[in-house]
Amino acid sequence: MEVTNKNDKNSILCLWNVSKSFGKMKIVNNISFELKKGESFALLGPSGCGKTTLMRIIAGLIEEYDGKIENNAQKVGYVFQEPRLIPWKTVIDNLKFVEENEEKILNVLKSLKLYEFANSMPSKLSGGMKQRVNLARALIVEPELLLLDEPFASLDVHLKISIILDIIEKRKDMSFSMIVVTHDVREALLLADRIYLLSDKPTTIIEEINVINVPKDISNPEFLEMESQILSKIMRRWSV
Repeated sequence: MEVTNKNDKNSILCLWNVSKSFGKMKIVNNISFELKKGESFALLGPSGCGKTTLMRIIAGLIEEYDGKIENNAQKVGYVFQEPRLIPWKTVIDNLKFVEENEEKILNVLKSLKLYEFANSMPSKLSGGMKQRVNLARALIVEPELLLLDEPFASLDVHLKISIILDIIEKRKDMSFSMIVVTHDVREALLLADRIYLLSDKPTTIIEEINVINVPKDISNPEFLEMESQILSKIMRRWSV
């Protein structure tokens, strides 16, 4: 394992030949990529292929691995699959664990349509609201790099699209770089400039797809055509 921090003006994150095994089982196999400042890409792979393991390595939550990482982000926000809110704390008190400035907290809650729920307990929130609090916790640190680890998996389509649109707007305002882990093609197309198509485990990159010019509109014919093309690739490459 090697982690370095350098002052490259264009790169926010680089991975070289990153691999990870648990015992005799290899989960991640020689992953290499570069994420530029302000860029967003998706790691699109089948369920259980090792996407979350790779994301946890990037976030520094797994410290033992092979390969090298160069991380130039001073602040990283992580949006987990589950909200992980402290049940006996209000929304605002949950967020005070990462930011003490109450005015700053309320501004973020307002931007995510949660202002009136600042003093609510997590048990009183819907699934979509809890996930917005999860997102607020990551955004409130003003990250240079935002990591999204399948945060929409338990949400219905309407809530999923609504939160994705919130993220797109916040990215315009804050200009953070972003990595999205998903097995949903539509999520990847909406949130990413590039998509890395991953194999089943041990996961490795099997194709890079540039989607920066695809309209972020699920009713647009270009969007639907690219979605169809990627689904065709998945049918050929992923085991079912």
